[in-house]
Amino acid sequence: MITLALLTTLSVRGEGLDSLSFYVQAGDSCMQQYNTYEALKCYQRAYAIAEAQDSVRFSMEGIDVMDAEFSQYVPEDKIPRDVRLKLADCHYKRANYRQTAELLKNMPEDSLSHDAFRQLAYSYQKQGDNDSFIYWAGQLVNRFPMDGEVVAGLTLAYAKANQPEKGVICGIKYSLKDSTNILVNRALADAWFMNRSFTAAAMMYDRLMEQGDSTFNTLYSAGMCYSQIEDLERAYKYLQLAFLISGMQHAGCAYRLGVVCVDTKRYPEGLNYLNLAKELLRPDTTIMKAITLSEGEGYYLTQHYPEAVEAWKEHLTYNPTSVATYYNIANAYAYILKDDEQARDYYQQFIEKAAEVENPTPQLSEMVATAREMLQKQK
Repeated sequence: MITLALLTTLSVRGEGLDSLSFYVQAGDSCMQQYNTYEALKCYQRAYAIAEAQDSVRFSMEGIDVMDAEFSQYVPEDKIPRDVRLKLADCHYKRANYRQTAELLKNMPEDSLSHDAFRQLAYSYQKQGDNDSFIYWAGQLVNRFPMDGEVVAGLTLAYAKANQPEKGVICGIKYSLKDSTNILVNRALADAWFMNRSFTAAAMMYDRLMEQGDSTFNTLYSAGMCYSQIEDLERAYKYLQLAFLISGMQHAGCAYRLGVVCVDTKRYPEGLNYLNLAKELLRPDTTIMKAITLSEGEGYYLTQHYPEAVEAWKEHLTYNPTSVATYYNIANAYAYILKDDEQARDYYQQFIEKAAEVENPTPQLSEMVATAREMLQKQK
C-alpha cells in the first residue's frame, strides 16, 4: 500500500532512471500479487518516463564505426527492453491482445524472449488473425523447434488456411524428433484428414488411441477416416464409441453411424441412429418461431415480398396456430403478388384459425370481416 501511495507523488517531467526503476519494481511487486490492474499503471508510467528521456541505452563515443566488430550495430529502442516486455506481458494477462502485439511486433526478433514470442503469436491468433499467427508462429518455431504447443497450433493454422499440406510438413518435422507429443499428433492427424489423406490420418488417430487419447474428436475422426477408406467395421467401432462418449447427443456422429450401420446390413440399428440424428438435427422450435417471424417482417418492410411470404410460410411450420401470419400471407398474395388463388386459400385458412380463438379481440374481428369481404370479391 505504501508503494502504491508513492506512485501519486512523482511526476513524469524530470524523472530519471531512479524513478524508472521505482515504477518497474512497483509493477513487479503488483504482478507477484496477481494485481495486473495496479501493475499496468506502474508499467505504463515507466514506459512514459523512458519515452520522455528519448535516449539510446549506450554510447557510441570513441567507437570506430568501421570496425567490423561494430558494423552490425543498431541503436537500442529508446524504451528499455525489459519495460516493453513487462508492459506487454501485463496487457496479455489482461487479454488486451491488440496492445500486446503493438508493443512486441516491432522489436528485433532476437530481443524477444521465448514467452514474449509466444505472446506475440497467440495475440494474433486470439484476435482471429490466422495469417499473422502463421507468420509469427513460424518465426518462433524456427528458433524453438521443439515447442510442441506452438508446432501444433501452427499445423492447425495451416489447415485452417486451406494449406493442410504445409501443416503436414510442419507436424512431421517435429514428430521425427518426438513422436509422443499428443498435441502435435492430434494436429498432424487433423492436417492429414484435411488433406484428404485418410489412410495416413487413420494411422495417426490409431497412434493417438494407443497413447491413451480416447477423446470424442479422436474417435469420431478415426471413424470418419475408416468410413472414407471403406474399412466399415473399424468405422462402426469408433463411431459407436464416439457417439457413446458424446452422451448420444452428437447429430453428425449419429448420422454417420446410421449410414455405416445400413452399409454393413445392420438395418434396424442403422434406422434407429438415423431417426435419432433427425431428431437431434431438428432445430429449436422456439428459436425458429422467432427467426422466421422476424425474417418475414424484415423482407416485407424492405419490399422483398416473395421472400417475406416464404419466411411466413416457414414460420407456420413451427407455429401453425399463428392466426396473424395466415392473414399477412393472404394480404400479400391479394394486394401485392396478385395471386387470387393463393389469396383465397390463405384467407380461408385464416378464417378457420380465427374461429378457434376463444376470446377474439376487436382487431381480430375486424380482420375476419375484411377477409370475408375479400373472399366475396374474389368469387
